[in-house]
Amino acid sequence: MTAVTQWESNLTRLGLTLPPVAAPVAAYIPAIRTGSLVYTSGQLPFVDGELSAVGKVGAEVTTEQAKEAAKLCALNALAAVHGLVGLDAVVRVVKVVGFVASAPGYNDQPVVINGASEFLGEVFGDAGVHARSAVGVSELPRNTPVEVEIIVEVQ
Repeated sequence: MTAVTQWESNLTRLGLTLPPVAAPVAAYIPAIRTGSLVYTSGQLPFVDGELSAVGKVGAEVTTEQAKEAAKLCALNALAAVHGLVGLDAVVRVVKVVGFVASAPGYNDQPVVINGASEFLGEVFGDAGVHARSAVGVSELPRNTPVEVEIIVEVQ
């Protein structure tokens, strides 16, 4: 039996477990390592193979629903990291890039992506503080409201 890492203990404390790595929906891999960095592909808010929400934020999806979806994207990104190198290899979160499918006039993209950022802070503490971009877009794959990718430093 393998020892539970601090990061995995934090997930348990939050009532979460890492899901299976989401299968790619196109021609890419979930995560790739170069040197001491792991880059994830954009992750969608899949739960048991289904999107947690669909539609544009500010229209069919509320800011709070989208913020929760961003958290799920980050959880799926951690699963991709874990599937490649193991979560215990993570030294720190370096960057988060979040895309928000936005209704016309919607401009609270940073609030939505806080769902991912705050979650990563809860899991990694000070090592979860990161650089970030939160971008509004007109469309995302499969009509998802949010997509998140992360870059982590690993040992």
